Amino acid sequence: MSEKNEHNSPLAVVLLSGGLDSATTLAISHSEGFTCHAISFDYGQRHKFELRQAALVAQSQAAASHRIIRIDLSAAGGFGASALTDNIAVPKDRHDTSHGSIPVTYVPARNTIFLSFALGYAEVIGAFDIFLGVNAVDYSGYPDCRPAFITAFEKLANLATAAAVEGRGQYRIHAPLINLTKAQIIRKGLELGVDYSITHSCYSPSADGRACGHCDACVLRREGFATAGVNDPTKYA
Repeated sequence: MSEKNEHNSPLAVVLLSGGLDSATTLAISHSEGFTCHAISFDYGQRHKFELRQAALVAQSQAAASHRIIRIDLSAAGGFGASALTDNIAVPKDRHDTSHGSIPVTYVPARNTIFLSFALGYAEVIGAFDIFLGVNAVDYSGYPDCRPAFITAFEKLANLATAAAVEGRGQYRIHAPLINLTKAQIIRKGLELGVDYSITHSCYSPSADGRACGHCDACVLRREGFATAGVNDPTKYA
């Protein structure tokens, strides 16, 4: 169990990208009674606009804290190899994003890296619960969004930390959206009061942050709002 804060609620670390899924995940963690410490990553992504929105989401949901951690996974930093971090075109107008080969928007080992930072931060602040908004239903085919990955990382967390080995607690990796469709995620978020107008999902936004409407993330987001039967507040270019 996590350490408690002054309000006697357990602590949680929540990965917050500024997108629809992570905003919903933050709201779910709050609804489950956690005091939430949000972390975002400036990892050399070309769509850095999402970090501004992450700060707005954290503020709108009264996160106990919000930190932006800088790591460089871009081509300039010696990594790249993804359309999100390198000079590779972002695929557009793919209307079947759930099958086939892994798309070029996959960032090598990204969720493993992010969860590792989240785990270290959790151990420092005395939290044993980590939330992230991965989804295995309406997603782009990333290998680190699958239930098997979440299960494996949770096992690793409890083998790799002093807090777990010394018996102070057991880490739990929460992926509350993993079996939900995008429409179900949106409905859940609206029930919890998520303001989707301040979230940002696009992989290829305009200079002023408007969504392209054609990348995988935009296609899934648009279809999700349409299927949910609610207004899409996204500002498209």
